[in-house]
Amino acid sequence: MTIAEPVLAPWLLWLCGLVSLAVIGLALSRRPWAALLDGHALQHRWLAATVIVMLFWQLRAQAVDWLTLHLMFTALLTLVFKAPLALLSITAINIAMVLLGRIEWPLLGVNVLITGVVPALVMGIIWRLVDRRLPDNLMVFLFVCAFFGSALATLAAGLAAVGLMALGASDAEALRQALEYARFLPLLMPSEAFITGMLMSILLVYHPGWVATFNDHRYIDTK
Repeated sequence: MTIAEPVLAPWLLWLCGLVSLAVIGLALSRRPWAALLDGHALQHRWLAATVIVMLFWQLRAQAVDWLTLHLMFTALLTLVFKAPLALLSITAINIAMVLLGRIEWPLLGVNVLITGVVPALVMGIIWRLVDRRLPDNLMVFLFVCAFFGSALATLAAGLAAVGLMALGASDAEALRQALEYARFLPLLMPSEAFITGMLMSILLVYHPGWVATFNDHRYIDTK
């Protein structure tokens, strides 16, 4: 989901922009470009994934004038490339949306926060939990990370959008619409979970080495 019109108070727009900028700076401090420079194959996969997700973002439902609904794929990007590269992808996609006139530029920080920072953080926490606490089982990784994790990341992003509206909506009608939208979040979660789980299943069967968060030695070779 993406906020397409400035229905938030200016101070909240600035605050979200600063938070998003700080998180992106933290991601850049991890030097994610080093892996891209070292591997041409990774460059091609990352660029292709970014472009494909950007194209999928064009398939959107205009729920109300200021809100559009679409698949995010942030959880999938986080599992395949890890959070720093996933955040760079989502940031680039949001910039592309601004350049294409889909959203207004003051909303860039808000949308990066909703579609990138929040779901990537949730997905990262779930992956760490699976990696450190749960058994080394392929099905555990697939269902907990890909299916459950992506659904929870979608829920967190939706709640973040509704929470921002409750915190600083500049229009009472927009706030009412946001609260109505929250009732439909459980209907959006299964679609994101199904597509993410399906694509992850294909990658883990045919190209497990492409998934940066998946250790094929632990989950496959030792079984």
